[in-house]
Amino acid sequence: MMKRKIDPTLFELCLGIAAYGVIFEIVLLCISREISYSLGLLTGVALALAGAVHMWWSINRGLDLPEKAAVKSLSIHNITRYFILAAVLAVLAVTKFANPIFAFAGYMGMKVSAYCNPFIHRLLIKKKENSDGSIV
Repeated sequence: MMKRKIDPTLFELCLGIAAYGVIFEIVLLCISREISYSLGLLTGVALALAGAVHMWWSINRGLDLPEKAAVKSLSIHNITRYFILAAVLAVLAVTKFANPIFAFAGYMGMKVSAYCNPFIHRLLIKKKENSDGSIV
């Protein structure tokens, strides 16, 4: 069985999305106990994680294609991600299973994580250096 190593940038992005979701949920629980808010946030964070993995996959796939084919492929995958987000938000709005506003806020964790990525990267590098026993 071949062991696959996860891309460090994807790992940091997903870690940031998860941290955003946990922090947002803690704040949300301090403000309101409405279950549909938490379900919406969880749905959005799950969509953000899936979207990050899909984005990484589609970019890696696109790098192996000729320029015109890569642009077309990346565009199609980008539109697909946004269509799925819009469809899920519409279903949430119609069914009232979860709050679509908080689902969108959870999805925005991908953006927040991308902006915080340099800080997350530095934190993980320091942690790795400390665990190796080397001087920081």
